[in-house]
Amino acid sequence: MPLVERHDAVRPERPVLVVALDGWIDAGFAAATATSALLEQIETEPYATFSAEDLVDQRARRPRMRIDDGVRGEITWPEPQLLVGADRLGSGVALLVGPEPDYRWRTFSSAVTELALELDVRLVVGLGGFPTATPHTRLVRLASTASDAELAHQIGFIPGAIEVPTGIGDVIGADCAGAGIASVGLWARVPHYVAGMAFAPAALALIEGLAAVSGLVIDSEELRESAEAGRLRVDDLISQSAEHLAMVRRLEEQVDEGDELEVPGGADIPSGDEIAAELERYLRGEAQ
Repeated sequence: MPLVERHDAVRPERPVLVVALDGWIDAGFAAATATSALLEQIETEPYATFSAEDLVDQRARRPRMRIDDGVRGEITWPEPQLLVGADRLGSGVALLVGPEPDYRWRTFSSAVTELALELDVRLVVGLGGFPTATPHTRLVRLASTASDAELAHQIGFIPGAIEVPTGIGDVIGADCAGAGIASVGLWARVPHYVAGMAFAPAALALIEGLAAVSGLVIDSEELRESAEAGRLRVDDLISQSAEHLAMVRRLEEQVDEGDELEVPGGADIPSGDEIAAELERYLRGEAQ
């Protein structure tokens, strides 16, 4: 079975390639929500499908099976796909979606880079989110992993040198940059205490960052309404606890002073897990 199966799809003109594979850091489900918003407003068709047999651990991410009155139906395999389409003004878009591969990363990345060259991709943009000590009351900021300093400054970045584990999106971005295609990863800085649940403000930041860096026309109004509603729900819960209010105030002070990389107060601050558990109960209507 070949690694890549090409489909009979219309090639968009000089598209932006958006890499939004599942399986790597996505605090607040920022990239997943942003990708869903893109797919809702951009009509796409498959350009290429990658073999799940060669790339995906199917016991970790099992295929889905439909059962009708006890009779087995279609089995859907989790497999990466490259979709193509255009925004409202006709600018080309390609979206790499599906599971992050478990195996053969270099082979997969090389295959994606080959497809990017074939499509004459003008920019590669990865989407993701990471938890950090920032309050939900402030606008979600982005951090970049870029192929050049100009792109990094355009988006924003964490100063200094750090070494971190990486996902397939940055591997693809590096390969594409080596082939002459500019690339940037957009990372939403998500409040650590909402990192385990959907936080629409983080998805909105990614969509707006994507539009700014790529020039794509993306309608974000519905996502903006969801973001405001999400902030108000978190406000409501936080207001019920003096301890949580104090934490948010201290985070606000820290961010306003220009430092959001450490959780202030150490053991005196409730953990993200504790607050997230309360938020989940609250959103299910279980909070007293």
